[in-house]
This record gives sequence, structure tokens and C-alpha cells, in this order.
Amino acid sequence: MNNNMSFESQTAQSSVNMVFCRSCGSQIRQEAEICPRCGVRQLPPPTETLGDKNRIAAGVLALLLGGLGVHKFYMGQVGKGILYLLFVWTFIPSILALIEGICILVETDAKFARRLNA
Repeated sequence: MNNNMSFESQTAQSSVNMVFCRSCGSQIRQEAEICPRCGVRQLPPPTETLGDKNRIAAGVLALLLGGLGVHKFYMGQVGKGILYLLFVWTFIPSILALIEGICILVETDAKFARRLNA
């Protein structure tokens, strides 16, 4: 009976580290990069998260209120936001915000997440 219990516990522990292949549906190890049955590369787990920041909102804020650095405060870059406020009278932050707003709206969500996490 002791051997049977250890087999059940090993089976339960090994099934925790198992996932299903995205292509053929066979059960594979969680850390496998390629499915041994069908040979399809598995997507890596997402490592970058956006959190509660929205790329579109950041881009629109940069276009509309970027001269005041509102988009920098929204993205959690308080120091840069204060710099934008200090130099707002030169209109340089407005020009930079226009360029940043267009870049933010054009880039992908993954690139935006890297920008926030950098």
C-alpha cells in the first residue's frame, strides 16, 4: 500500500508540471520548447505585463496633454513628467510629446510593455 501511495503522489506531482501542446493537444512538460509528438514550437509564457497601463490612453494623453508631461505621469515616469512641466514654456516638451504620442500609438503592446518595464 505504501508503494501505491508514492506512485499516486508522483503522478500528481508530475501532472502539475504538464501542459497541453497548442497544436496537437498532447500532454507535454511545461518547460518544453518543442512538442515531441508534432514538432511545433511552443510559445514562451508571457514575461512582460502591461499592468493597468493602456497603450492607447498613453498615446492620446501624449498627443493632447503631452506638453505638460501628463503621459509621463500616467506611465509612472514622474521624474520625466516634472521635467516636462519645468520646460513647458519652451514648447520643446510639446514637440517631444507629439513624436512620442505617434510612436506609442504605432508600436505593439509588447514593445509598449518593454518601454514601461525598462
